[in-house]
Amino acid sequence: MAIDNPGAGAPNESKPDETEARCRRLAEHCSDMIALLDLEGRYLYVSAASMPLFGQTEADLLGRHAVEFAHPDDADKLPAIIAQIRRTPRVHTLTFRRRRKDDQFCWVESKVQGVLGPDGTVSEIILTARDISERRQAEEELRIAALAFEAQHGMIITGPDGAILRVNRGFTEITGYSAEEVIGRNPSMLKSGRHDQMFYQALWNSVEETGSWKGELWNRRKNGEIYPQWLSISAVRGVSGQISHYVGSFADITQHKADTDKIEHLAFYDPLTRLPNRRLLEERLSQSLITSLRSKREGALLFIDLDNFKIINDTLGHDKGDLLLQQTAQRLTACVRESDTVARLGGDEFVVMLEELSENRAEAAAQTRIVGEKILAALDAPYRLSPYEYECSASIGVALFGDHRQNMHDILKQADLAMYRAKTGGRNGIRFFDPEMQASVSARTALESELRRAIREKQFVLHYQPQVDAGGRLTGAEALLRWQHPTRGLVFPDNFISVAEETGMIVGLGRWVLETACEQLAAWAKRPETAHLSLAVNVSAGQFRQTDFVNRVLETVRQSGADPLRLKLELTESMLLDDIEDTITKMQAMKHHGLSFSLDDFGTGYSSLAYLKSLPLSQLKIDRSFVTDVHTDPNAAAIAKTIVFLAQSLGLTVIAEGVETEVQRRFLDENGCRDYQGYLFSRPLPLDEFERFTVKREE
Repeated sequence: MAIDNPGAGAPNESKPDETEARCRRLAEHCSDMIALLDLEGRYLYVSAASMPLFGQTEADLLGRHAVEFAHPDDADKLPAIIAQIRRTPRVHTLTFRRRRKDDQFCWVESKVQGVLGPDGTVSEIILTARDISERRQAEEELRIAALAFEAQHGMIITGPDGAILRVNRGFTEITGYSAEEVIGRNPSMLKSGRHDQMFYQALWNSVEETGSWKGELWNRRKNGEIYPQWLSISAVRGVSGQISHYVGSFADITQHKADTDKIEHLAFYDPLTRLPNRRLLEERLSQSLITSLRSKREGALLFIDLDNFKIINDTLGHDKGDLLLQQTAQRLTACVRESDTVARLGGDEFVVMLEELSENRAEAAAQTRIVGEKILAALDAPYRLSPYEYECSASIGVALFGDHRQNMHDILKQADLAMYRAKTGGRNGIRFFDPEMQASVSARTALESELRRAIREKQFVLHYQPQVDAGGRLTGAEALLRWQHPTRGLVFPDNFISVAEETGMIVGLGRWVLETACEQLAAWAKRPETAHLSLAVNVSAGQFRQTDFVNRVLETVRQSGADPLRLKLELTESMLLDDIEDTITKMQAMKHHGLSFSLDDFGTGYSSLAYLKSLPLSQLKIDRSFVTDVHTDPNAAAIAKTIVFLAQSLGLTVIAEGVETEVQRRFLDENGCRDYQGYLFSRPLPLDEFERFTVKREE
């Protein structure tokens, strides 16, 4: 097989055969694959190197198109080269991906050249191929390394002696030093002075032992600014195993630390006063409990609540309220040691935590009282809220801690409870927690739980107290709520109504009372001896403030079939004054449907002729506190007379409650009060007893 034409007229005809044999021997011993292709790109000859390179023998390839083994993305490269070679037989270099026998692709570099035939035109193509996959991978890794070296992170390479050999652009941008200024010098030139020799010794020990170190480090820029960086150092070892280089990569984490600090501040500090918030207080209190247990020293928690703070927000605005809170924070901080904690829980509630007090509990309490009185004096001073000057006292509750049985949440609750006792005790004072307070709280918690269960299990009943006129005739009754407790028997409202009101359970209870009372009115209307009776039902402030109160009342009356003219709702003065316009609107809407209203406990609240004249009332009810003393206390007698006169002047009826003696009834009768309710006539009765009382009264 001829791969070149030596020309016509050669003197020795045996030379072509020798040349061909020599060429074949060279091809068979060459590490690159050598192949001969026809002008269509089919294999005519393939050297033995195709087997180690591609796992393919000459038999696998002869007669097949070389393009069959090219990667689909490179399939057009060889035909394009062959087309050029047919025009100009010069050497072309081609790089492409070629498929091996195992169908894996490798990178190949080929030299392609045309072979001239006797007529001087290209008759065949010679092709060499070598596997350059490893070289390509190395080039790619070098390219990636070059890109990485010029990344935003700073890079520094030193020799084993620590002398700087190379830095990247990121190094210059972060440190301010150019490559010329640092090459040949030691990285110690960047030290900030924040770390001692032991720190650096531990760093290099890690590099020597493990080959690397990572961590946060403070260094100095060229302009003298100290900054934090995250640094990674790796040791590079040569073939001999000796360290040949050190490579450092670092990032400026100034902004990251600032962001972290900001997030931490938002998480642990109150944004308005910059004091620790509840979360940080609880962490410090938990730690203080452990410390106190070890040292045997007492600690104290002072729960501080500003008195009447709501007034400043309502009158001067929230901006002035915020200013007062900021000044409060400053005053509290000035009253305690730097080692103590001042925190804001929210609103106008602050907490001061005192640590390392006396080991003696009594002495610790005395120390705490001194601090508490100092705080009261500081907070009692006028606040300058330009252009206003405002005075605002505080109430402080104190809980000492040091007992190993106490936990963080208990201490906070105890201080909070003591603070409320200070408020109810007159404000601007200090109260220490004592076990009796805890017993009271536990009892209230148990009562609340039992009350919720009672509502679910319908443990309530209504008792009815008769109302009579001057002639002794039964005119109606007041429906009074009773709790039929499964173990304690009959429980009166004084023992549970306040809890029901505070928890909002009063709304559901009041609804049940109204529904039951209306059903009873409807039942009485069917019997001659009770058809004339009216029924008074007490309405709580919580019920009355419900936006759908009017609709619920009217719907209850409609569904029960009760006569609205027989239903009387008893309201208190304090309830009516909350929102007088809303009160009048609701009362008029219900009066339009026949309901009437009695003002309960009249004279004990903030009575005002102005609102009495506006309210669509039907009746005033003289409170029992005045009725009890009408024959012994001239003031009580005068008030009772005035109420009767006032009612008559406004065209209202009047009824006295708590009438227990004939002397009281006679006084009231003589002064114009013709309706009564009290033990003189009957105590509140269960339904069956009340109905027997009704029959007996009729007889």
